Amino acid sequence: MDLLEYQVKEWFGKIGIPVLPSQRIDHPTDLKRLKIRFPIVLKSQVHGAERAKAGGVRFAQTTIDAIAAAQNIFSLPIWGELPEVVLAESKYDANQEFYLAVVLDTAVCRPVLLGCKEADIDWESAGERMQHVVVEQEFSPFYARRLALKMGLQGTLMQSVSSVVEKMYHLFVQKDLDLVEINPLAVSATSQVMALNGKVRVNERAIKRHPDLAEMAAKIISRHSSTEINSILGSWNGVKMHGKIGILGNGTGSVMATLDLVANAGGNPGVCLNLRHAFLTDTTPTTFRDRLETSLKILEADKSIPVILINFLGSIPQIEQVTEVIGRFVQQENSELQSQVVHSNGSKNSRERNFTPLVVRLAGSEFKAARKYLATLKTHTDALLVVENLDEAVAAAVLLAKPTVNKK
Repeated sequence: MDLLEYQVKEWFGKIGIPVLPSQRIDHPTDLKRLKIRFPIVLKSQVHGAERAKAGGVRFAQTTIDAIAAAQNIFSLPIWGELPEVVLAESKYDANQEFYLAVVLDTAVCRPVLLGCKEADIDWESAGERMQHVVVEQEFSPFYARRLALKMGLQGTLMQSVSSVVEKMYHLFVQKDLDLVEINPLAVSATSQVMALNGKVRVNERAIKRHPDLAEMAAKIISRHSSTEINSILGSWNGVKMHGKIGILGNGTGSVMATLDLVANAGGNPGVCLNLRHAFLTDTTPTTFRDRLETSLKILEADKSIPVILINFLGSIPQIEQVTEVIGRFVQQENSELQSQVVHSNGSKNSRERNFTPLVVRLAGSEFKAARKYLATLKTHTDALLVVENLDEAVAAAVLLAKPTVNKK
C-alpha cells in the first residue's frame, strides 16, 4: 500500500526527519485559513507519478492565487485519479538535492540503503551513480555513515544525511515497510537538510498488524473503485476482474491456476479471493471459516457474478465448520428460490436463476467426509455441484455462467 505525501510527512515529522511547515487542504476555501506564510507550493495528493509535469504542483504568492490554483488542482485528474486532498507547503530554496531510500531487497532478503547526489535519477543508468549499503546484521549508525561516505559527503553534511538515513531505517522497521524514499532531500546554503517529498510503501502482509494502517486501507477500499484499489494496495489476496465467475481458493497458486483455466475454457473470471491469509481490512484475528463466510456474502451481493467456483486443494483448517458454511449458503439460496417460485403463482420463468450456484472442487483425502456431507444436501439442481476434478469444475462453472436462452 502506497501512502500519499501528506501522510508520509506526518510520519517523517513524528520520527524526527525534517519537513517543511505544511497544511492539509480539503477544499480551496481552506486556504483562507492558511497557517503558513506565503509564498507556498500546492501539491496534488495522488498516487500517480510525474504530477508536476501534469500540472499538479503550483506555486502561489497570495491567497487569491492559491485558491485559484487549488481549484485547478482539485479538478485535474492525474493518471485517472482526482485528488481528495491538496498539500500546501512553504517554499524552500535548495542548493543541492539528493536521493535517499531504504528498500527491502527480496533477492538477498535484507534491507538496503540507497543514496545518490542527484535527485532526478535516470533509472536506466542509475547503477553508475547510485550508492548502496546492505544491512547485513543488526542495524547500527555505522551503516548510515557508510552510505553517506560512499556518496562523497563530509563534515556536517555527512552527519546530517546519515542522521536522516538512520531515522528512515527506524521507520522502515517500525511500520513493516517495503520502501521509504526521500526524493529530493534538499540541502540549503547552510548545509541544513529538508525532506521535500517522500514515498512510503507498506508491506501488504503487515497491514493487519497495525490498526492505523488497516484503517487507512479500509478508507481506500470504501472510497475508490476496484481498479484504483489494486494500484494503491497491490494485488494482496484478491484480484478484481470484470467477469462473471467468482473464484475462491486456499492459496495464491490455486487461485491463479483456477483463473487461468477459467479463461482458457472460454469463461470470464470475476472477483478472485485467496482465503489463506487475512484481508487487509481485518484489524482482529480471523479464521479460514470467517473469511469463507465473508467472501460468500461479498460474491452473493455482487449481481454481476452468477456463479461461484471454489477450489480447495490439499488441506484447510476447520474442515467441518467450512463445510457447514457452504451447506448453509446453498440451503439458504434454495429456500429463497422456493419462496420466489411460490410467489410467482406457477410462472414458467423458474428456469431463470435468482440464486448464486456453487461449484465446489475439493481435492485431497481430508475432504472425503466433506464431499459426502455436501452430497446429502437437498438443493436446487444447479445450486451445488461438488467435484474432485478441477477441469470438470471449471467447465461446469463456465456453463452455469452463460446466460439462459429461452426458446420460443
